[in-house]
Amino acid sequence: MIEEFVLSMIMVFKSLGYFGVLLALCFEFVPAEIVLPLAGFWVANGEFNYIGMVIAGTIGGTIGPLTLYALGRYGGRPLVVKYGKYFLINERQVDAADRFFEKYGAGVAFFARFLPVVRTAISVPCGMAKMSVWKFAIYTFSAMLPITALYIYLGMKLGENWEEASALFSEYMTPVILVIAVGIIVYAGIQLYKKKRQKASNLVGAKERE
Repeated sequence: MIEEFVLSMIMVFKSLGYFGVLLALCFEFVPAEIVLPLAGFWVANGEFNYIGMVIAGTIGGTIGPLTLYALGRYGGRPLVVKYGKYFLINERQVDAADRFFEKYGAGVAFFARFLPVVRTAISVPCGMAKMSVWKFAIYTFSAMLPITALYIYLGMKLGENWEEASALFSEYMTPVILVIAVGIIVYAGIQLYKKKRQKASNLVGAKERE
């Protein structure tokens, strides 16, 4: 029932062309996992251009998380927990995203987009930490570009079976997630090393002042 409602909404957005797809993805309660493969099906039918659709989808997929970023930045955790359900976010996801952000820092605005559970909720702690909105937008755009391109491509290839794209996406993304995981470990290691060096430098400076 919910999926039928979402699909009917998407068809209304479709009538607005590329802007309609962009607009649909601005709403976090409209799953990109449905919009993008379906958009790929439209591209395969010759109704839209692949590059144009990827650009529209990526921009929309960046604006959507910015709404959650704003909710975290200006509303704080209580407001997020209270109204997060309207963005398909629960408290467990917020908790996981908080821990992830605290551990790995601002880079998660990029890395977390490829990971289940935290990929939607990660916008919230970024906002609560008052991360630079420009940095957040650039990281999010950089992550959403390959994700959008792959979803639309799969929708093109699957045609009328575009609904199978999510399962295929997970399969294709497995090696990417492994690379991301290694990247996160390396990133965390570098951050830890920098903190230790800073701490050691501060101790040396304190001793010299004595």
